[in-house]
Amino acid sequence: MAAAAPAEAPPAAGHDARILALIGTGHFLSHFYMLCLPPLFIAWRAEFDVSYAALGLAFALMSATTAALQTPVGFLVDKHGARPFLVGGVLLMALSIAAMSVAPGYWAILLLAVLSGVGNSVIHPADYAILGGSIHPSRIGRAFAMHTFTGNLGFAAAPPTVAAMLLVMDWRPVLLILGLLGVPVVLAILWQSRILRDQAKPKAKPGQAAGPSGRELLLSRPILLFFGFFLLSAMAGSVIQTFTITVLGELWGTPVAVASFALTGYMVGATSGTLVGGWFADRSQKHMPFVIILTSLAALILVFIGAVPVPEWLLPLLAGAAGLAMGSSRTPRDVMLKNAIPPGQMGKVFGFVSSGLPLGGAITPVPLGWLIDLGLAWMVLPIAALLLLGSLLCMGGANGAARAARPLAVPAE
Repeated sequence: MAAAAPAEAPPAAGHDARILALIGTGHFLSHFYMLCLPPLFIAWRAEFDVSYAALGLAFALMSATTAALQTPVGFLVDKHGARPFLVGGVLLMALSIAAMSVAPGYWAILLLAVLSGVGNSVIHPADYAILGGSIHPSRIGRAFAMHTFTGNLGFAAAPPTVAAMLLVMDWRPVLLILGLLGVPVVLAILWQSRILRDQAKPKAKPGQAAGPSGRELLLSRPILLFFGFFLLSAMAGSVIQTFTITVLGELWGTPVAVASFALTGYMVGATSGTLVGGWFADRSQKHMPFVIILTSLAALILVFIGAVPVPEWLLPLLAGAAGLAMGSSRTPRDVMLKNAIPPGQMGKVFGFVSSGLPLGGAITPVPLGWLIDLGLAWMVLPIAALLLLGSLLCMGGANGAARAARPLAVPAE
């Protein structure tokens, strides 16, 4: 199903670095704008006299809009090219955040959150389509790793940045400044757009039957199993990030400061692990064993932390190891998905499959929180481990189905 690697030598590393700087900065802003809103909730509650449930709706609408539109945007990216959508998406995100600074009421915040989500929905399908067309296959693992890494940095940077700015100015100029920061990024993408190549879209040869339509491709067994892998992985990650501090306190009486440090260790390990996975993905074709070993290791550590009391000094180290294993397995996963996609179809497939990430994050908090309310905190981390093992079943099935399906005819438009 994958296109053959080009025979020409890879371009200079500086060429790829410029591409990654453009794509990575847009991805950083995408994640930054998602998490720049929660630190403003207290100020908005005082300004607009609304409940915290209503405040949470702004974040929920932005996330839901992003998840819902990624797949249809992916179809447009594959048909019309990724660059105009990338420029438009980043600009819409930035201007929507900036416009919140003059919101006359909370209803305007909600409307602008939806518009920002529309812009954000472009990022994954457009980014992966450009990376697939612009980066030489010998470096694609490291390119995907840097893409994920910059997104994680955006998540990490948003809350402290907004909190620091709120110490010296009102929330309105904060949003105006942060939103307008996206305009230079758009201008840089326009200025350097000549180096951003779209994915190749080969034409069917005379007499060659057309392959599956876009809808048939997304509903094929390999792609649905990849979606299941992303979904279950995101569900497990949501459990870990949402409830690790609570569970450790409930089970072992771990102080909040120690449990928070453990969660930080997990997040640092997961973020840095993406770079390790990218390095491995470019140097080995044994992606599946790598993902199986590391994901199983992360699941084993989670079960151990939830079943055995360990010294407080050891908790951050164990959590960091679990995060490193999880993060390192992500880039080979992305490369395996790329290798399973027919030429010219990366936008729709990555848009569809990556929509499982926000969906997975939305599924688990309520039922797992209910288990804790029932006094069953001991079940939470083992459930996260089971979700990870379930994701491996999907991954194995997807990889096997993708291999069995090669080669396919060129997909129909």
